[in-house]
Amino acid sequence: MSKDKPPTRPYLGFGLGLRTDHYNAVLKQKPDVDWFEIISENYMVPGGKPLYYLDKIRQDYPIVMHGVSMSLGSSDPLNKDYLKDLKALAKRVQPAWISDHLCWTGVHGKNMHDLLPMPYTEEAAKHMADRISYVQEFLGQRILLENASSYVTYAQSDMEEWDFLAAIVEQADCLILLDINNIYVSAFNHDFDALEYLNAVPTERVQQFHLAGHENNGHYIVDTHDHPVIDPVWELYAHAVRRFGAVSAMIERDDNIPPLEELLAELDHARTIAKPILEESVA
Repeated sequence: MSKDKPPTRPYLGFGLGLRTDHYNAVLKQKPDVDWFEIISENYMVPGGKPLYYLDKIRQDYPIVMHGVSMSLGSSDPLNKDYLKDLKALAKRVQPAWISDHLCWTGVHGKNMHDLLPMPYTEEAAKHMADRISYVQEFLGQRILLENASSYVTYAQSDMEEWDFLAAIVEQADCLILLDINNIYVSAFNHDFDALEYLNAVPTERVQQFHLAGHENNGHYIVDTHDHPVIDPVWELYAHAVRRFGAVSAMIERDDNIPPLEELLAELDHARTIAKPILEESVA
């Protein structure tokens, strides 16, 4: 990919994560959702009901693809079969964009099925940026890199997470999926200022927001995606809208999934927060 400045970001509006629980409701009700995000790996299959429903739903809604297994930070070679399947799905779905995480998910060929944190060093940033550059060349498009929540730190780290993220996206010339809840979770777990993180992220690189709930265990928080978004995360989202402007935002829910109507109400709350801020910025 060329190292030109990122293009003017596309704006899709307000979306939801597409989950199997809501397939039929989406097809029947045609809810007021601007777009849906899919977990790429759930559809990297030769056939079956998930692809059947996805083909139907994408006739009415834009789709973005969000992966959890690219393992961009691993020391293992990139999985070429995985990338081929991802590219084939993208050809079928024609997503508005593709994203994955700032993490590693396994080593020695074993997938840990978790988003594991990186050491924040210049060496690790270059390693990850080189791998992202390869993926972007293979896919023929920029990808979005999401900040993951974390629960441990490395003694080797010599920079802050937000500086690490900024270094990677600059070197790889990729974009950012900024997870607002993950910033809140990591800030709580590691005792840093969430606003300092938010204000250090390069504005021109952010193309999508994630909003989600979590489980607060008193001394630490786990990013479980099984609760509604809490007020402090909504407040952080309002700050993000003021800083970054019109960025496509969506609600993630992966467990304890409620009826579609409850998620639509949460999505309306995101709209309610963003609308006056965006209107004021263009007034």
